[in-house]
Amino acid sequence: MRVYVVDNGGQWTHREWRVLKYLGVETKVIPNTTPLDQLDVDALVLSGGSPSVALEGDRMGLNSEYIDHAGVPILAICAGFHLMVNHLGGATGPARSPEYGKTTLYVDRPNDLFEGLPREFVVWASHNDEVLRLPDTFEILAHSDNCQVEAVKVRDRPLYGLQFHPEVENTEHGHDIFRNFLRVVEE
Repeated sequence: MRVYVVDNGGQWTHREWRVLKYLGVETKVIPNTTPLDQLDVDALVLSGGSPSVALEGDRMGLNSEYIDHAGVPILAICAGFHLMVNHLGGATGPARSPEYGKTTLYVDRPNDLFEGLPREFVVWASHNDEVLRLPDTFEILAHSDNCQVEAVKVRDRPLYGLQFHPEVENTEHGHDIFRNFLRVVEE
C-alpha cells in the first residue's frame, strides 16, 4: 500500500509520515504542488499547516485538485481539513475558543475511523480556526467541549477530516486512527 503525505507546512508533517512508516506503509512526504499525474498512490494524507485557509487558501497548493480528482481515500488533518471543508462548500474561520493542548474527544457515532476505540479519549489540538459551517454532504463523527466539529466524513466518498492531531504522542489512540484509515484504503 502506498500513502503519501501532502506537506502543507505543518510542524508535525514528518510525524504523519513516521506513523505511516511504522504501520508498514510505503510512504513519503510530497510538496503540495506535486502534479496529480505524479501521484500513483492508494491514499493521501493532507497535512496540517500554518495557513489560515479562510484567508490564505492559495498557500494550500493543489489540495483541491487532489480532493476532486485523485479518486483515493483522503485523511485531511487540521489545515488540510479546513481546505477540504471550504473547497466542498462549507466555511471555516476564527474559532470561538481556540484549542491548544490536550482536549477530550467525544465520538458521536460509530464509524470506520474510530472503530474499536473508546467513545471518549484525549487528543492533542492546536488551532485558531475551526469549521463554522459544514457542507450537507458531511457528517460529524466527533466533537470536543470547545469545538463542535472535531472529526467528519463525507457521506458518499472516503474523505475524512480531523481538527485534532492523531500523529502526535499526546493523542491517545492516534496510531489506531491511522490504522483504521488504512483499513478503509484496503477495502
